[in-house]
Amino acid sequence: MFHYGRALFVCGFASLLCSVVCQGDDLGLNNGYITIETANFNAKIVRDAQVLASLTPAGNTFDFLPFDLISARAGNGQYHWGDITFRYREGDSSAWIDGDSAATREPVTTLETGTGALAASNLTPTLSNTGPLNITREWLDVSGDLGLRFTIENTGNSPVEIGSLGFPAEFNSIFTNRTAVDTQRLCSLSDPYIGMHAGNIRVTPLQGTGSALVVTPLGDTPLEAYRNLVEPSYPATAYGSQTFEGFYEWQVLSRAWAENEWKSVQPWNTPSSRTLKPGETLQFGLRFSVAKGIRDIDATVRSMGIPVAFGVPGFIIPRGATAQLFLQAESSAISFSSEPVESLAFSQLYENSYGITPSPTFWGRSRLTVEYEDGRIQTIHYYVTKTATESLGDMGKFLTTEPWFTNTSDPFGRAHSIMTYDYEARAIVTQDPRVWIAGLSNEGGVGAYLAVMAKQAIQPDPAEISKLETFIDEVLWGTIQMKDFGVRRSIFYYQPSAVNYTYDSSIDWSSWTSWDKNDSYAVDRAYDYVHVTASYWSLYRVARAYPEIVNNHDWKWYLNQAYSTIIRAMQPDVGYNRVGLMGETVFGEILADLTREGLTSQATNLTEAMRSRAAQWDTEAVPYGSEQAWDSTGEEGVYYWSKYFGYNKTMIKTVNSVLGYTPTVAHWGWNGNARRYWDNLWAGKLRRIERQIHHYGSGLNALVLLSAFRSNPSDTYLLQVGYGGTSGPLSNINDAGFASASFHSFPDTLKWDGYSGDYGPGFLGLILGSGTYVVSHPTFGLLAYGGMLSSGEGKVDVQITGPVSRRIFIGPLGVTINIDAGSIRSFSYTNDTGAIALALTQLPDGPKAAAAVLWIETNAGSAAYRVSSPNASSERLGWRIPLTADGDVFVELTRT
Repeated sequence: MFHYGRALFVCGFASLLCSVVCQGDDLGLNNGYITIETANFNAKIVRDAQVLASLTPAGNTFDFLPFDLISARAGNGQYHWGDITFRYREGDSSAWIDGDSAATREPVTTLETGTGALAASNLTPTLSNTGPLNITREWLDVSGDLGLRFTIENTGNSPVEIGSLGFPAEFNSIFTNRTAVDTQRLCSLSDPYIGMHAGNIRVTPLQGTGSALVVTPLGDTPLEAYRNLVEPSYPATAYGSQTFEGFYEWQVLSRAWAENEWKSVQPWNTPSSRTLKPGETLQFGLRFSVAKGIRDIDATVRSMGIPVAFGVPGFIIPRGATAQLFLQAESSAISFSSEPVESLAFSQLYENSYGITPSPTFWGRSRLTVEYEDGRIQTIHYYVTKTATESLGDMGKFLTTEPWFTNTSDPFGRAHSIMTYDYEARAIVTQDPRVWIAGLSNEGGVGAYLAVMAKQAIQPDPAEISKLETFIDEVLWGTIQMKDFGVRRSIFYYQPSAVNYTYDSSIDWSSWTSWDKNDSYAVDRAYDYVHVTASYWSLYRVARAYPEIVNNHDWKWYLNQAYSTIIRAMQPDVGYNRVGLMGETVFGEILADLTREGLTSQATNLTEAMRSRAAQWDTEAVPYGSEQAWDSTGEEGVYYWSKYFGYNKTMIKTVNSVLGYTPTVAHWGWNGNARRYWDNLWAGKLRRIERQIHHYGSGLNALVLLSAFRSNPSDTYLLQVGYGGTSGPLSNINDAGFASASFHSFPDTLKWDGYSGDYGPGFLGLILGSGTYVVSHPTFGLLAYGGMLSSGEGKVDVQITGPVSRRIFIGPLGVTINIDAGSIRSFSYTNDTGAIALALTQLPDGPKAAAAVLWIETNAGSAAYRVSSPNASSERLGWRIPLTADGDVFVELTRT
């Protein structure tokens, strides 16, 4: 988030962990490497430690491991593929004993290799606490892939329970001290599917092109848990920082952690252990395979006989709707169960296709367990929300009530406003050493108010709008935003000499984040302008469609405020206005609205301001600049304007970049979850470097993929990933209506953050990109994301179930339809003529609109459409459709 943080990636972040000035060579690099070749890989293992140092696909120089930094990762406590961690206890002992091959390294004992083995070793020398366990490791050739296998033997006289068993996973995700070009060229990111025997780790090149890597079970090696690893931090790599998130391990067994460090947490899967009788052995292993590209990862997993699950609309599903689940497996599914019991109902639709229906009273995480005839177990992780309308209604009500700040004597001028809220403390955050969190600016301080503002654009509520108008007139316009349209970085600050205010003495105010008045009142951060712009635009949309519920200003005022804020953001005294900004897709919406309103001069000015940025990005190898050394925020704006101005090379490159850090798996938390891992430092209550689940990156990066899909509806992978991302912000809303900044993925936590923090930008992404999407999938046929589809006799019918009921996209026809008021309850189309029918209705329990303006966009090469019934007049480059106070209005569209 902050330019100020860039210099901290060595000293500031590293201080959070064990920071060490220098390190030695505990791996034994001076004794060289053993080169391994299979049909699909070239690899190097360190001769002394026999851990994996380099892994490149055959005929390719791209290394999935940080071999170029191996000398900086050769110390004790630094993990590599081939290491092992475990916990065990003997006999009747209740105490777990830890084992860790990386803790105090010694050269392992080389063993003779057996059939298929490329290298083998006994790990006893490098394991100080093996007790009766004898552990050997083999590197294998598995049908041309690389295999890693451990054999664990109980050599003692008593049974041994193994309560934890983990395989550290190292990849080249180290960005520290690399240029942007080198980072994009050399690095990759990994994400897990914590799905037991169907589990895997998928590794994608950061640039989104070229071969991908997938790690899968070899034999009975379920991915039961995924544990973050603690390492020492050295300046050369800065482990656990903004430029090096850190590594994790594949855990086959996790009971020992669940009984101790994780005892207050609901884990992803049921923790287990294995008991070895005297003389008994167990084998566990992993397989490394090459996928031709990111889109081919699931096919690669499937080719090895491992089950793959495909969910529509994904794995975040609202009550009142039935999702579809497609299972692709060698063996038949013989049983289904959900945890909590009966949280999900499942029915077979046809072979390998199932309907998943949430209980009408359930809300939250649900694990679906599938047992196969061959003994494999697969877990599929869902998140059930209230109906979309209920979720948004709850959020609007909660955030205009609980965080509503009314202290008019506040010396910072924050009343009346919707401030950051701490749900755990059930209190407004009026003070925080990161002053913007209490200062109603920056992503970390706008999460609550921006979400409520954006919600009005699709689901307006008169009582909420009344408070928002008060907030705009009393706080936003004139305090957060100055009369020259400059937007302050924070209106709360730390400067006891400048204000009569009692600062909390228990807070450490010595950090750089505790800005004084001068720094807080600076107007030099372009990102802050987007939140204000989106707020004005949201109320413009309401004032245009429902003028009777907006009292303080008319639509012209709100649209002009939005336009003027953008233009001010592009002035020379504002920093970062030449990079892509979070949520700036709303700039495009405003440009469209200016054009529709006939405001030609303003539209021209805005177009030219954006054109120069897009032209610059098209000349840059990596045009995704940011305040951070690496980020996933610039792609949205870069894509939008590159597409708008026809810079196809940059547009395609940007889509690939987003796919490089956004996975799709059968888990609600990772499906469509764009990479974010440092924002809790700046906007969360629990501050740490950690893979965040459904932070605002999900909703914003989904805009890129959904837009790209609308242009190319044959690329169904874009929709699968994109809809997962745009659904993410719904999961952040709890059953009371509070919206959290993100979910903590570390297995000792697994909960939503206590702060509303920077939730708002992600929800804005949902408003701008979500809708109901119909797609013709090459494997699974006709599907609806955000709706329930039925078809027959050449006609397709869809009932809307998604959160944005004013936008539909019919992929087989290449048609996008938007309305500005009411909602689309359902729609249908015929295959032969392409005729489309819509049922428009008023919002349930909402204000009544006199009419809705309907806009139709068609893809290049698709036929144009017109409204053929009812009689409709032209308005704002669309069609004005009168609505009735009750009941549906049926609209027919035909090709021209």
